Amino acid sequence: MSETIISADLVAGHNAARKADLERDYASLGERLDRRGIAIDAIRDKVEKFAVAIPSWGVGTGGTRFARFPGPGEPRDIFDKIEDCAVISQLTQATPTVSLHIPWDKADPKRLKQAASRFGLGFDAMNSNTFSDTKDQKLSYKFGSLSHADAGTRQQAVEHNLECVEIGRTLGSKALTVWIGDGSNFPGQVNFAKAFERYLDAMREIYAGLPDDWRLFTEHKMYEPAFYSTVVQDWGTNYIIAKELGDKAFCLVDLGHHAPNVNIEMIVSRLIQFGKLGGFHFNDSKYGDDDLDAGSIDPYRLFLVFNELVDAEPSGAKGFNPAHMLDQSHNVTDPIESLMLSAVEVQRAYAQALLVDRRALEGFQEANDALMATQTLKAAYRTDVEPILAMARLRTGGVIDPVAAYRQAGYRAKVAAERPAVAGGGGGIV
Repeated sequence: MSETIISADLVAGHNAARKADLERDYASLGERLDRRGIAIDAIRDKVEKFAVAIPSWGVGTGGTRFARFPGPGEPRDIFDKIEDCAVISQLTQATPTVSLHIPWDKADPKRLKQAASRFGLGFDAMNSNTFSDTKDQKLSYKFGSLSHADAGTRQQAVEHNLECVEIGRTLGSKALTVWIGDGSNFPGQVNFAKAFERYLDAMREIYAGLPDDWRLFTEHKMYEPAFYSTVVQDWGTNYIIAKELGDKAFCLVDLGHHAPNVNIEMIVSRLIQFGKLGGFHFNDSKYGDDDLDAGSIDPYRLFLVFNELVDAEPSGAKGFNPAHMLDQSHNVTDPIESLMLSAVEVQRAYAQALLVDRRALEGFQEANDALMATQTLKAAYRTDVEPILAMARLRTGGVIDPVAAYRQAGYRAKVAAERPAVAGGGGGIV
């Protein structure tokens, strides 16, 4: 049996105090859904099976380009991060895997696997880092990595990605995510076509080193750290990359990596339609790549993304097996609390999308009844599915109110006493 960090007695007491109210709320919602021809238990069962990965870097305090203000009990290394991830998994029962970032999380893979298995955790996609330099690194990525004009720098970046694959094979991972910061800050700084061709050549070498049962996710980003041009700047370029590389290459959609008015749900639909949707980095944004908590700014957009995913589930779309992961920067909140709530918000959007009357929606679409089509979506979105989410947590061993139980447990104070305080410093994420 897996170890737990929050005591079983606390979990039991927390749930006992709330169970009767939850059962009443669940029964009431079930009655209302039944009138709409929806079986609440069927929705609950699907929610119980839905999972989202936790990024190892997410459990530390983030930062901006200007400053970083560490919080108490910052994880000192990947093993502290795994313990923090275990708390999130225990209380939400929605986050059974951790996504590592190399070299930030580099350690003996066997030790990593052993540490995670203590808590019943597995490992999601591996993430490479060629957007910053590390100690004793021979060649700098200041002017790019996989698209760099220097062949030696490109080869160094390729070898790093292949190293991530080897680490992941020991850990049981099945995917590699590649995001690069390559681009330019001034017109004329780089030749767009040559830079992209160098990138494709380097990615082909990485792709060739993938195990047969792995997938390669490439991630597009409109700007930052390059502010004039980026090599993989939008979903169209990302799609070209996936098509050029082969059947194991897919596009990763980070919700924050788009201009404020971009129709992300339509991008998701296009990638599903042509078999190249790899998965998501869930977060939210107001202006750009803000990496705010999922659902904190525009929960309706998150719902609309899941509407496309649920719509594709029965279609048998080629290559449809999207990976789900959070990718957030927590600058002013407890990262554990933010990640728990974000996992819940992603589940919420999924549950709401499951409530859409798809037959009615298709009829309104075919009849060009715009008003009733959008109201059909709104009827699902306006439904309070909290009793479904809480019941799913209760039935799978989690807690009815994750943040309340976490604060009651005093975990942050406990680790703050054990982990040395981290001094504040310059900008940049953990």
